[in-house]
Amino acid sequence: QVQLAESGGGLVQAGASLRLSCAASGRTFSNYDAGWFRQAPGKEREFVAGIRWNGRQTYYADSVKGRFTISRDNAKNAVYLQMNSLKPDETAVYYCAVGGYTVPDVFTWGQGTRVTVSS
Repeated sequence: QVQLAESGGGLVQAGASLRLSCAASGRTFSNYDAGWFRQAPGKEREFVAGIRWNGRQTYYADSVKGRFTISRDNAKNAVYLQMNSLKPDETAVYYCAVGGYTVPDVFTWGQGTRVTVSS
């Protein structure tokens, strides 16, 4: 069983950067694909970025390509999301996830970390 805990959210101005971290517990974390999702108020949870279990391939939502970077360190049981040039409409709760790149494929979620981008 993998458990996830996100950190790094906060309040920033538009155009700023944030780095989210996700600490995983459980020795099998390195066996699984991981990703970040977000859910804005009144909206469905959506995929943001994903990374293969070995870190060799990454995937991004079109809306964040070129601005966000996902990475992982399996030795530290961690996955990260570097977010640059943040926009106000990216205000959301960001969730770390393990299992896949769509909501139905995810089998473990973190508790989420709130990111607020002011204009």
